Amino acid sequence: MASHRSPRRTPQPGQGWPARVTVLSAAAAGAAAALVPSAPAGAKPDDQPSAAALNSRVDRLYEQAEVATEKYNGVAERAGKLREQVSNAQDGVARGQAKVNRLRDSLGSLAGAQYRSGGIDPTVALMLTTDPDSFLDKAATLDRISSRQLLKLRRLQSAQRDLEQRRSEASDKLEQLDGLQKTLQRQKKDVQQKLAAARRLLDQLSPEERASRNSHRSGKEAAGAGPGGAEPSSERAAAAVAAVKSALGRPYAWGAAGPGSFDCSGLTQWAYKQAGISIPRTSQAQRSAGRQVPLGQARPGDLVIYRDDASHVGMYVGGGQVVHAPHPGAPVRYDPVGMMPVSSVTRP
Repeated sequence: MASHRSPRRTPQPGQGWPARVTVLSAAAAGAAAALVPSAPAGAKPDDQPSAAALNSRVDRLYEQAEVATEKYNGVAERAGKLREQVSNAQDGVARGQAKVNRLRDSLGSLAGAQYRSGGIDPTVALMLTTDPDSFLDKAATLDRISSRQLLKLRRLQSAQRDLEQRRSEASDKLEQLDGLQKTLQRQKKDVQQKLAAARRLLDQLSPEERASRNSHRSGKEAAGAGPGGAEPSSERAAAAVAAVKSALGRPYAWGAAGPGSFDCSGLTQWAYKQAGISIPRTSQAQRSAGRQVPLGQARPGDLVIYRDDASHVGMYVGGGQVVHAPHPGAPVRYDPVGMMPVSSVTRP
């Protein structure tokens, strides 16, 4: 008798017990997730620093970069002056060489005339040597030189000594300049590393947090409540104030002294340059670029130096405000004079 049992069905892929377990697990996970409140958009993982901590670290890096920038500016200023001295020294060497050549040509003409007359006097031949000192040291031969020949020889001797001195000075200055340029490269790298570290930290902030950080008043916004109060101490101070206000909104760039962008001391130096006054390049040197006055007696045009190391400077414009170039990403703007510890106030 034939069997009537139905043939056993082979399970299809995905329909066995492992698949059923997977489906049940996923369902359980989904139900559990529905019971857990979802994290707000933009929330940071538990191990990521808060916005306040990140901003504090960014500010510290900017402060360190500013210190390094002012050191760079100081070395750059010295290098610029030394570069000018090197150029002058090299011009002096060229002039000295030309003078030696003229004197030697003059003595050569004398030798030529003697040769055409029947031979060169040994004393003239000696005068044409590269070391006339050795000839002059031989007193026994001096009576064989005419006074005119002796004068030419002494002039050549003096010109050669002067030329060697100029060459030595030019060589020393070139060596100093090379050392300063290497220092500039190291300091430039230091600034760039600190600014790059600050940028990496800023990238960890959300767009809203970055906007909050940069929500300081712009020059346009501050203009309505514009600075007022005491009058500038002089017409030139007034001109410097007008110049610094004209730079409101221009970007910060380390090592820049205008007119398109500025760092802190570059801005104040540029503003006073527009007023016809030359002040040093760095904030440290600007602290000594005039008369010290108490903060309570500050007048528009005075330089406000910040921090004990004098690593930042702004220009007081009245009304309890300064105009300054704050840091990368922040344009030239107004800020309260007490935005950071004041070291001194200088009136150029």
